[in-house]
Amino acid sequence: MTKVATRFAPSPTGALHIGGVRTALFNWLYTKNQNGTFHLRIEDTDKERSKEEHKIQIIKSLKWIGIEHDGEEYIQSTKINDHIKVANELLKNGHAYKCYCSTEEIEEQKQRAKQKKMPYIYNRKWRDVDEKNAPKDVDPVIRFKSKIDGNSNFMDLVQGNVDIESNTIEDFIILRNDGTPTYNLSATVDDHQMGMTHIIRGDDHKINTFKQIQIYLAMRWVVPQFAHIPLIHTLEGKKLSKRDNASTLDDYSKIGIIPEALRNYLLRLGWSYQDKEIFTLDESIKYFNLEGIGKSPSKLDISRILSINEHYIKTIDENDLFQNLVEYCKIYKEKINEEKETKVKYSLSFLKNKAKTLEDIYNNAKFIIFDKVDFNKEDLKLIDDKAKKIISEFRKELSSISNVNRENLEPLVNNLIKTNETNFRGVGQPLRIALTGSKFGPGLYDIVISLGKSEVLERLSKIIS
Repeated sequence: MTKVATRFAPSPTGALHIGGVRTALFNWLYTKNQNGTFHLRIEDTDKERSKEEHKIQIIKSLKWIGIEHDGEEYIQSTKINDHIKVANELLKNGHAYKCYCSTEEIEEQKQRAKQKKMPYIYNRKWRDVDEKNAPKDVDPVIRFKSKIDGNSNFMDLVQGNVDIESNTIEDFIILRNDGTPTYNLSATVDDHQMGMTHIIRGDDHKINTFKQIQIYLAMRWVVPQFAHIPLIHTLEGKKLSKRDNASTLDDYSKIGIIPEALRNYLLRLGWSYQDKEIFTLDESIKYFNLEGIGKSPSKLDISRILSINEHYIKTIDENDLFQNLVEYCKIYKEKINEEKETKVKYSLSFLKNKAKTLEDIYNNAKFIIFDKVDFNKEDLKLIDDKAKKIISEFRKELSSISNVNRENLEPLVNNLIKTNETNFRGVGQPLRIALTGSKFGPGLYDIVISLGKSEVLERLSKIIS
């Protein structure tokens, strides 16, 4: 039995799209489940739009979400001579022909089809014409001689039997008139040379599959198995495009989504296993199969991503959560100094309360990270003379406590409530504003303990003065 080999083949013409990430994930999980090899092919033949920075971003994004390919990246542009060689072989064997139609002629055919409200299919004008009659001043394209009669079909591992009338597949171009190969030729030759056994990709590639299978058969190569995954749509039911917000991995990492949480969400986006929702990495590999992929498009739901992320924030090991936070701050905020890092780590148990993202935790931790308190102007107005008196009395009492903990703070606060004839809010709110800049945020005792006695005394003295 042949060892399973799959690939993910992005074009480095922009940031990696979330739909592409899910395709890569499904390929990778299927391969791991089958103990096969997973390859990354960079399809960089569009020289004008392909950029090295996009290639680096694609590799970095896949690594961030936990997808690592086997071996070196396969760079398509280095194999162009192989693609051209196959085109010439197809021409020689009668499976392809030179087409001398001018751009104007093709445009005219397209316009005619548009007027008739029919899909454009090249009229096969040069399919059986003797080359002796060819114009001398036109550089021809090479077209594949597609099957015309009957039906064409293949067994899709997700969609089942896919069947269309053969004459709807045009005689597609395999070499342009400048001698460069087209996508369908290059992808087929690469997949063959890489020894791919399974091609798992979006179902917008179905028509390409019919074209590529014909090249396989014409070259007498072993045809791989195909699986077409339904596309990802927006909540409104439109196809998700790169122009949509939250369509690339960077959109998620910059708001503080944990890679494992996003991976879990993408796994469940169009795939299911019983009624299980949360999967560890080992479980994902163990249970993943192509049979569990649905046949309908999935809708990208940011609220569900945030919900899963919140679950991960609450349940993962706090050391791992802290590492995620440190990395996040390093990239998107600023590096936290060592002394503050220790305080943040110690305070994570309450900083993560109600946090849906790493950004929420960062915002909750700002009062620890920064020495200068950034006051909310409206909240600052609440520090009136009575509030200042309470702050002053709290500061005086706190300075005489050697060990600052909840057991010592509670009676201190209760005594202030009593002597000032107020309630917990009356004491807690001015103190919270003085220490963090806002009336909202973590509990008072957590704030005081996390900052430490000397920092609390210093901040309180500043607001009194």
